[in-house]
Amino acid sequence: MTEAENSSEPQTAPVVSVVGPGEGETIVLGTTRMRVLEDGSRTGHRLAITESVLAPHTQGPPQHRHARHDEGFYVLSGTVRFTVGDEEHDAGPGTFVLVPPGAPHTFANPGDRPAVMLSTFTPDLYLQYFRDLRDGLGDGRRTLTPQAAVDTMSRYATEPAAGLTRG
Repeated sequence: MTEAENSSEPQTAPVVSVVGPGEGETIVLGTTRMRVLEDGSRTGHRLAITESVLAPHTQGPPQHRHARHDEGFYVLSGTVRFTVGDEEHDAGPGTFVLVPPGAPHTFANPGDRPAVMLSTFTPDLYLQYFRDLRDGLGDGRRTLTPQAAVDTMSRYATEPAAGLTRG
């Protein structure tokens, strides 16, 4: 018997999380709206998941690298252009893109329709980056400067991919 099984304390079952349509924290960053489906609080901070809606012609962030987390993108609708170094990949519905630590990347919606994607962050720490950006915008009262974005990135083991174009 394990120590937990031998304990007289009642065992608690894992809690299943269900986030319905329209539920979850919303983070608005310019023309992108994110809905937090899992913030890491129920995964031991191993995983965060968001749904993002990119308005038509959304430019996305400057090309950057993460030092300590993987980022995954699953395109649900529309077309998302991923730029990895000097390579561009137009990803339609059903496409999955996994960005490991150290890989330079960015994404944009070049199309005339909204694009929707599911994003994963392992571990979950990078989700706080988006909250910090939102808070820096002051609910749309301020404009996010490139330097402010870089300063915020630096707090999350992320840096611009210097010398690379956005695409």
